[in-house]
Amino acid sequence: MNGRELSVTGEYLGSLDHGADWRAEIEAFADEHEVDAGWFWAMGAVQDVKLWYYDQTDREYRSVSFDEPLEVASCVGNVANLDGERFAHTHMVLSRQSGQSLAGHLDTATVFAGECHLRAFERPLEREYDEATGLDLWL
Repeated sequence: MNGRELSVTGEYLGSLDHGADWRAEIEAFADEHEVDAGWFWAMGAVQDVKLWYYDQTDREYRSVSFDEPLEVASCVGNVANLDGERFAHTHMVLSRQSGQSLAGHLDTATVFAGECHLRAFERPLEREYDEATGLDLWL
């Protein structure tokens, strides 16, 4: 396992803007507070969602879209630098009105309402290409 000890440098709470893109809002929030390494939790509601699933055999993301109102039952992720920009690696569990769950790696979603808790760390996290998985991982 590749790991290191981190010190928390800040804790932030934010409300995501109605009509904005969910992941872009978290990235902008991290930019505003100059967070180059962080962990976040969020909840709320979205619509017009595009989730990714990583095909481990083909080493590419598959996309699935949902054009309906959905509850964000769980959202967790981290902030790191990817190609010189802050990137919010975001996973979501969504709930339909029926209670059916949908989940995956978030590409885009339109915010209906959202609240986010971001914990910042002192040392930047950098994502770089990992040959074994074909993914951009922390180093």
